[in-house]
Amino acid sequence: MRVIVVGAGVVGLTCAVRLLEGGHRVDVVARDLPLETTSAVAAALWYPYRALPRDKVTGWSRTSYAVFDALAAPRDVGGDPESGVRMVLGTEVFTTAQADPWWAAAVAGLDRETSLPRGYVDGWTFATPVVDMPVYLPWLAGRVAELGGTLTRLNLRALPEGADVLVNCSGLGARLLGADRSVVPVRGQVVYVEQVGLDRWWLDGEGPTYVVPRGRDIVVGGTDEEGEWSRTPDPETAREILDRGARLVPELRRARVLRHKVGLRPVRPAVRLEREGDVIHCYGHGGAGVTLSWGVADEVVSLAAG
Repeated sequence: MRVIVVGAGVVGLTCAVRLLEGGHRVDVVARDLPLETTSAVAAALWYPYRALPRDKVTGWSRTSYAVFDALAAPRDVGGDPESGVRMVLGTEVFTTAQADPWWAAAVAGLDRETSLPRGYVDGWTFATPVVDMPVYLPWLAGRVAELGGTLTRLNLRALPEGADVLVNCSGLGARLLGADRSVVPVRGQVVYVEQVGLDRWWLDGEGPTYVVPRGRDIVVGGTDEEGEWSRTPDPETAREILDRGARLVPELRRARVLRHKVGLRPVRPAVRLEREGDVIHCYGHGGAGVTLSWGVADEVVSLAAG
């Protein structure tokens, strides 16, 4: 069966990989190539953020967690160090007491944290995938090529024809390609600073504030501006992000800033994952595209078979 996947972000590429592994002929077409997408900006800490409904998101997240955990394993037990995926311990903190998170069933273990930064009264520590997107997206695209798929830049005004099944992973592009105005941008600005020896992540959802270490840098975020389309980083916002991040990791105050980026998360009242004739819609993953990617890809394969 010939399948066209529209969109070359993390969801589109993951769907393409799973479809190719299922024996389908797959062509990916997209206006933006992988390293030009919102996915490339992401800190890519596994975390179900701005995505609903909760029950389905928990299931999709659990599937992705397991795949990333396997990729992060040593090569001699089936992992792939070249994927850019690592399992990293970190802590989410709160200024008020919290019940366990609704997505707790998706992670391997969640422990209450008692050693908290000043000003915080509750938190939990757990190991979660951290995905280095400048490494991971080319790795995914390479998997598509290895499995016989293609990736082509194409500026579309409508969903293409000519395939047995079309998978619409166009993110914000679904406003045009899917005539779906319920998809809105939620602007996220991040600052990349030099690696100062940080080996764990920190998260405070109120900001939202997150500090995510990667191999060569640290991603510090962020913002959550619904309806804002600007991709231009704001200097004052960047200073405020770094100040918030330094409350969690004081060492950031001496870290050299490397660059600034803005990504537009495709947020929708609920993730759209359904088949409509020969079209499978798979978009609206909010701030959880990486987190949901392998779970939704498996469901897309099931829908394609149906």
